[in-house]
Amino acid sequence: MSSQVEDGSESGGGSGGGSGGRYRREDVARAAGVKVRNLRYYQERGLLPPPRREGRIAWYSDDHLTRLRLISDLLGRGYTVNGIAELLHAWEQGGGLSQLLGLEREMTRDWVQEEPVTLTRGDLRELFGPTATAADTRRAAELGYVTIDGDLVTYPNRRLLESTLALVRQGVPLAEILDAGEFVQAQAAAVADRFVGLFRRYVIDAAGVDGSAGRAGPAGPEGLERLSATQLQHITAAVAALRPVAGEVVATEFARAMARRVDTEVAELLRTEQ
Repeated sequence: MSSQVEDGSESGGGSGGGSGGRYRREDVARAAGVKVRNLRYYQERGLLPPPRREGRIAWYSDDHLTRLRLISDLLGRGYTVNGIAELLHAWEQGGGLSQLLGLEREMTRDWVQEEPVTLTRGDLRELFGPTATAADTRRAAELGYVTIDGDLVTYPNRRLLESTLALVRQGVPLAEILDAGEFVQAQAAAVADRFVGLFRRYVIDAAGVDGSAGRAGPAGPEGLERLSATQLQHITAAVAALRPVAGEVVATEFARAMARRVDTEVAELLRTEQ
């Protein structure tokens, strides 16, 4: 049997993007941000359970996706593949792997529900008109607003596409919108860093994951092994609580800032008309 059939990568229908927690090989790799060939390697090394098979098709689940994201995170922090295998094995033996994966799922899942839109380049030209250029599309891809696959361009967020179109139709050049988007990204990253810093200081460290208690790091899996199920549950609950709080603070402050700025602009216009 070919590797394509074994890994469920044959062409045709199916979930298309892992809808309902069912992913083909390419879909789960893309969602986890890993190379397709790594899936079999992780399975061979005992890091990833085999997919569930239905006939000739192999399906990966949300649990596979969560575990892949955890593996990628640990590799990025300096763990070796053997070290990750030891860590996962230790948690499986202790019965706490489900809590660890639950924490990873809560930490990495999307903060907003996004509806993707895929268009051809011709569709884009028709939507945006002559003011949008190929350079604009490339820059949008660099900023993460779109992904390009041959002649297809996918917007991960329909609302963002519609908002961009509304601005373009009001006469704002797409290049200027992208400039603004890049600025907003930088500011949003700073705000996120601030909230994560608070979370690290007052939630994670308070749960005992500090230097003295064995903060997880590239030296080895010992720090994470020392996390109890209770600590993991506490951190997971805190992450879930952080989502609406952080979003509400940012949305409220932005709305207040816009209201003040618009009031100032309107007052200036009224003075000009007098």
